[in-house]
Amino acid sequence: MRAQRGVTLLLVVAVFAGLLAPGRLGAQAADTMAGARVARLVAEPAALVVEAGQSVPFTVTAYDAGGQAVVAPLRLSAPWRSLQVREGDDRPRGLLSGRQALVTGVAAGAHQIVATVFVPGAAQGDALPSVTIPVTVSWPAVARIEITTEPGRLYQGTTLRHRARAFHADGSLRPNPDFRWSSSEPAVASVDRFGNVVAHRAGAVTITAALESARGTVKHVIPRLPAAKLEIAGGAEQARTGDVLSFEARALAASGGPVSDLPLTWSYTFTPDDSIAAPGAAAQMLDGKFVAEVPGLYTILAAAGPLTARRVVDIRPREAVRRATLVGHGRVANVHTSDLWVFEGRDGRDYAITGTWGANGVAYIWDVTDPANIVKTDSIQVDARTVNDVKVSPDARYAALSREGASNRRNGVVILDLSNPAHPTIASVYEQGLTGGVHNMFVTNDYLFALSAGEKYLILDVRDIKNPTYAGEYDHPDSYIHDVWVHDGIAYSSEWGTGVVVVDVGNGHWGGRPDKPVFVTSYAYPVGATHSTFPYAQESTGKFYLFLGDEIMPRVGLAYEGGLSLERYDPATGQGGTPSATSGYIHVVDFTDPARPRDVARYQAREFGTHNIWVEDDVLYQAYYEGGLRVVDVSGELMGNLAEQGREIAVYKPHDPAGYIANAAMVWGPQLYKGHIFFSDFNSGLWSIKLEPPQLKGRATS
Repeated sequence: MRAQRGVTLLLVVAVFAGLLAPGRLGAQAADTMAGARVARLVAEPAALVVEAGQSVPFTVTAYDAGGQAVVAPLRLSAPWRSLQVREGDDRPRGLLSGRQALVTGVAAGAHQIVATVFVPGAAQGDALPSVTIPVTVSWPAVARIEITTEPGRLYQGTTLRHRARAFHADGSLRPNPDFRWSSSEPAVASVDRFGNVVAHRAGAVTITAALESARGTVKHVIPRLPAAKLEIAGGAEQARTGDVLSFEARALAASGGPVSDLPLTWSYTFTPDDSIAAPGAAAQMLDGKFVAEVPGLYTILAAAGPLTARRVVDIRPREAVRRATLVGHGRVANVHTSDLWVFEGRDGRDYAITGTWGANGVAYIWDVTDPANIVKTDSIQVDARTVNDVKVSPDARYAALSREGASNRRNGVVILDLSNPAHPTIASVYEQGLTGGVHNMFVTNDYLFALSAGEKYLILDVRDIKNPTYAGEYDHPDSYIHDVWVHDGIAYSSEWGTGVVVVDVGNGHWGGRPDKPVFVTSYAYPVGATHSTFPYAQESTGKFYLFLGDEIMPRVGLAYEGGLSLERYDPATGQGGTPSATSGYIHVVDFTDPARPRDVARYQAREFGTHNIWVEDDVLYQAYYEGGLRVVDVSGELMGNLAEQGREIAVYKPHDPAGYIANAAMVWGPQLYKGHIFFSDFNSGLWSIKLEPPQLKGRATS
């Protein structure tokens, strides 16, 4: 989460709101920029026209009631998927009135920028001077069209899917193009508006995809169908919901020899168990890979022209559910709780550190040796409003606290000496390059990775915790970073619309070191809300998965939008105390080959939004905000929506009547530790639960 009282940064909604950090202004400038003096705002030009990929300048000037121009801080909002708005110095942090800004077109259409006066302490909903700037974005002309075909050769009687992509002159792709498909010889092969080509007889044909004045073509010489028989191999006779089965279709000629290049169409039919009604979509079938969501009999079908083959699979319930039992609770009810980290101290006892959000810069130390009796042993107060992230080195030598909202506007990280883990002491504070605020971190025994104002991450050498030194940094171009996680010397940073950015910071395969990070690749998906990343090597399959989490708040455009509530109930005014509503889900990306990542699965619990992630021993522990803590079986190959496959092991919602917001679950982050699941809740502090052994079939669980 990233929001501040009086200054709200909407992370992933219909707008991208630039946050004007007070530290950017300076004390003297802040005194002269009294937003309360502003009577009106004027934009120049009043409307903008821009081509996608290009930038145009504009200014917004503030005037007082006497018509005099005044210097004032402004907040800029725009639909982040359609427009990119930045200051003239290319930093997305807001605008001073009269100073030039730039807008870059991202998606064609009619959009708008809203500039609003920034007044510290103003409540949400306060009427503040603003101006709306219409922005019309057009696409550049299509320069070329590229056509690709699915695997296989076009034979008489078969169907082959064609896909087209349209490129602008600068190499960028035209989103959602509507191509005009045509065939030079419809009697030989016809094509529908989706690019499916059906071969009617042997001969030659040219297939064309057109958009605007551009054309793309592909030629086929169609022979007679050489295959006489089709059969299905692989898969299994019986499996569980969520199990991924791989089938192979084999085409044979009349002579018995194989035909290897026949284009195939896969499908299935479904007969449900007697105990359930047939759902609209019960499974996924992609290129021979099949996964079922509900029990029943599935008939797997393969077709190639007039040839068909079928196999029947008996899918049984997964029966993954286990009871989650409350073990202990360390209540924090006076402020919001942020992240946690659980570790074994050098004295042999177990501890946890939790941060606080939008409060007074306190981190709490807990003895969790007995998870049923969580005891607060100490607290550390630093100069900050938010200690968003806490991390402990693997050797438990030191801990790190992130700082945001420091009174001296220098923020940075605080490094704790854990020689006495029950009562840590401050070993050092590192601020250089981190004054704009540190939202998240990652630590190893020797290095600390700290985010700098959402722009990049610094790599600090902390072998001497009393004297940390700068080692290196990585700043991905035109990207806003939220988190970073390091696995096997590779840093995976979560960068919203850019997706996950992968950098060699010590693995060495791509030549990277902490003092010389080397970019490897990046991967984005259409949602564009990459908030957190957890890399996971799955031993049973040899696959390497990235679990990528969205954070979308508030919920916009959904049947239930709800709101974003951060304040506790005030009986004097009747305000506050309302649970927040969020959205988003977990994207599972097969990253086994970094050059060919594939988005293969998701975990989506509808009506809730995700936060931090933990995966261990083929189990996903997911903080799902108001959806509680979700525990999910992620064993074996993954495909489809895991939430619909019976893979959910347990759900636990921490309802605390004495919480900061009463009985409002808002789970922030989980961690599996010595058989217990610890997690922090935004409204109620630190919790520990335990999964009971699996129950016998037919017995109720919860």
